[in-house]
Amino acid sequence: MFRAAFGLAILVTAMAASPAAIADDAQLARGEYLVTMGGCTDCHTQGYLLGKPDDSKYLGGSDVGFEIPGLGVFVGRNITPDKETGIGDWTAEQIVAAIQTGQRPDGRQLAPIMPWQALARLTPEDAGAIAAFLKSVKPVSNAVPGPFKPGEKVSTFTFRILPPGETAAAAPK
Repeated sequence: MFRAAFGLAILVTAMAASPAAIADDAQLARGEYLVTMGGCTDCHTQGYLLGKPDDSKYLGGSDVGFEIPGLGVFVGRNITPDKETGIGDWTAEQIVAAIQTGQRPDGRQLAPIMPWQALARLTPEDAGAIAAFLKSVKPVSNAVPGPFKPGEKVSTFTFRILPPGETAAAAPK
């Protein structure tokens, strides 16, 4: 009797759930899928580029930068909803604009390593799903260093992107 009543209560609760709530769950699942398949963790999770991702800092910013000659070094930012160190004050619309136009809410252009040109081809539904998912993840308090201007001392491991004909860095002595 108890099992039947419990099962009925679950069924009634599920039936009473609004279509919007169900769509929200589907949207979050779609956003998580796109973030995973898009490789966002590669550049936005500590340890990932060094082969030891720190899941407790999922999307909380990298510890490895990318050096682009003439532009400087860029470290994958904290894209969790942390209000102090992440994108917690960004609206969903601002997140969509950043990933599809390369323009941050503060007017700064995203680093060229950020594949916003590819993300610009997302459907409005998929871009919105990514924004909704990013707003739903656990906030991580992590201030990411940089960006670093050319010639500035960096505080992270750095991948160098060299143009053809440049010389690779010498081995440390």
